[in-house]
Amino acid sequence: MRNAAATLLIAALAVGGVTVPPRARADDVAALRQELGNLKKEYADRVAALEARIAQLESQAVAAASVPTPAPLPAPAPSRSGGGAGTAFNPAVSVILAGNYAQLSQDAASYHIAGFVPTGQDTGPGPRSFNLGESELSLAANVDPYFYANLTAAIHGDDTISVEEAYFKTLALPAGLLIKGGRFFSGIGYLNEIHSHAWDFVDQPLVYQAFLGGQLGQDGVQAKWLAPTDLLLEFGVEGGNGRTFPGTPRDRNGLGGRGAFVHVGDDLGDSASWRLGLSWMERQAEQRTYADLDAAGQPVLNGAGQPLTNAFTGSSRIGAVDALLKWSPHGNPTQHNLKLQGEYLHRVEDGTLAFDTGGANVGAGYRSQQSGWYLQGVYQFMPRWRTGLRYDALASGTPRLDLPPLLALPATYFPQLLAATPKRYTWMLDFNPSEFSRLRIQYALDDARVTVRDRQLLLQYLYSIGAHGAHKF
Repeated sequence: MRNAAATLLIAALAVGGVTVPPRARADDVAALRQELGNLKKEYADRVAALEARIAQLESQAVAAASVPTPAPLPAPAPSRSGGGAGTAFNPAVSVILAGNYAQLSQDAASYHIAGFVPTGQDTGPGPRSFNLGESELSLAANVDPYFYANLTAAIHGDDTISVEEAYFKTLALPAGLLIKGGRFFSGIGYLNEIHSHAWDFVDQPLVYQAFLGGQLGQDGVQAKWLAPTDLLLEFGVEGGNGRTFPGTPRDRNGLGGRGAFVHVGDDLGDSASWRLGLSWMERQAEQRTYADLDAAGQPVLNGAGQPLTNAFTGSSRIGAVDALLKWSPHGNPTQHNLKLQGEYLHRVEDGTLAFDTGGANVGAGYRSQQSGWYLQGVYQFMPRWRTGLRYDALASGTPRLDLPPLLALPATYFPQLLAATPKRYTWMLDFNPSEFSRLRIQYALDDARVTVRDRQLLLQYLYSIGAHGAHKF
């Protein structure tokens, strides 16, 4: 009985499914179509609303662009504490450690540049064996929104300390103007403003050593103007006490040294750039004494057996031309780069020369014209490795001496002023593990003495600690 009832139930359900009326299906399809239509209308309304909003925002932006921008409010006055909270009492600190080993074929104590009066400054390769070079300690910071200040002390290997630079510089002058005051390196030439740790060779060119006593400093004021042009165009003037060689301290008011310079430069495509410079300076000297030296670099003695000392009083004027070319593939110097650099200096000294100030003390009119130049190239042939060549040459000329008729001394009484053409050939290789360290080997054939060649092998290390500012272009 149970099986028969189940069979009847299944049959009834099957017949019921087959006999669903067609109108019910049509109603379902119509309901779905109506729902789909409602969705389409809703989305169309939303899209239209968004497009209207976009059009409204665009019209507001156009209207705002036509309204002039109000002038900015003046900057607030700086606080008396100096710069911002991060630098008011925390200047950037930098330390440069330098040292070398020198192996020389000639006695360093007798080093001199033939044909040029001794400068009283450090010239030549320095002492033999291991030496502590010139280390530097620098402190720098923005004083306020208007001034920047820098102090650089040079710590020498003989345990003495000197102020290399101590200056302020303006930050907010209009129209590309900049004023610097205090003690700073003069703007003459190209290399003079560059600190020793950033040189491409251990030492300076011979012309810098002979004409400027190594590096020309200035206690005074310098003004620069950068023209608002696509081409680099910079003008500058400076004036100061002029107390360093070729000038001397003078007990009088006014300027003992002044100078002017102009720089022009530009890019050559995307891989090279260049710069040319013209500069001029004048220094006044009063009793600028020097002990005359013979060809061996030994002091010349007067009739009393004392070192013969002469003294120059007058003006020393120097004109300089410098040129620089830098190349790196597409402006990227990390793999390869090349730097070509050269300078020509011409000096005219006019005044009087006192012969044998400790004895005869005879005065004579004096005028000399001397010149010198160098050309160097440094190539980075692979990352962190560079090599370079430099050639130096000087021409001392023969100075004019207007001695009294009764004292017509021969030229041999002035051995340091005899005409000479010193030269030097230098090669270097350096390895830079990072931008903060440098190891260098340098070899030079130095003919500055003219009568004897000095073969110089120098090994140098340079380490930078602390803040590391950008170097001069």
